[in-house]
Amino acid sequence: MSITTSARRDRALYLQCACTALVAVGAAYASYRHGRAFALRFGADEATAGIWPLIVDGLLMVATVELWKTGHSRHADGRWTAWVAFVFGICLSLCANIAAAPVLSVFSVAVAACPPLALLLAVELLNRALKRHHIETTDNTETANETDETDETTRATEPVVRLAAVPAGSLPSAGPTAEQRMWVYYVTERSKGRIPTGAELDRIAGTNNYGRRVLRQWKMSDRLLSAV
Repeated sequence: MSITTSARRDRALYLQCACTALVAVGAAYASYRHGRAFALRFGADEATAGIWPLIVDGLLMVATVELWKTGHSRHADGRWTAWVAFVFGICLSLCANIAAAPVLSVFSVAVAACPPLALLLAVELLNRALKRHHIETTDNTETANETDETDETTRATEPVVRLAAVPAGSLPSAGPTAEQRMWVYYVTERSKGRIPTGAELDRIAGTNNYGRRVLRQWKMSDRLLSAV
C-alpha cells in the first residue's frame, strides 16, 4: 500500500469518527429531552426524570466504547455482551422518542425515531471501519517484517554463494556460516534442557530476524528431532 493511499484512508477514518461523534451529540440531545418527558409521563418525579435519560445515554456510551475496543481485538469475547447492552439502550431510547411524538403518524414517528436509529447505524459503520483499518495495518506490518526477513536471509547466504563460485584452493577456508553457528548453539542449549528462541539465535550469529526463519526451516525439515 502506498503512503498516499494510506494517508487518504486515514483521513476518511478521521472524517467518519467526527461524523459519528456529531450524530452521537445530536442523538444525546434529542434523547435527553424525549427521555425526560417520557419518564415524567409514566410516573417519575422531577429528579428521577432528569436522571433517567443520563442512565440510558451512559449505557449507550459504555457499550459503544466496548464495541470499539473489541473491534480492535482479534479475540472479541465480550462483543455479544456489548451488543446486548447497546441494543437495549437503543430500544429504551427508541421507546422514549416515539412516545414523545405529538401525533402517532408515520412522519412524526419517523422524526422521533431518527436519532437512536441513526446512532445505531453510525456506530456499526464506524466499528466496521475501525476493524478494517486494524486489519490493513496489521497486514502491512506483517508484510514489512517478512520483507526484512527475506532481505536478511539474502545477505546471510550471499557469502556462501560467492565462496561456492570461487575455485577450491584460491581462498583460505571460510568460517562457519550464521546457520551453522546457530545450530551449534541450539544443540548446546537443548543438551541443558532449554529451547533457544529466534532472538537468541540472532544474537549468537549477529543477524537480525533470521533466527525465527531458521527455526521454521529446521522444524519443517525435522532437523530439530536430532537435537533432542
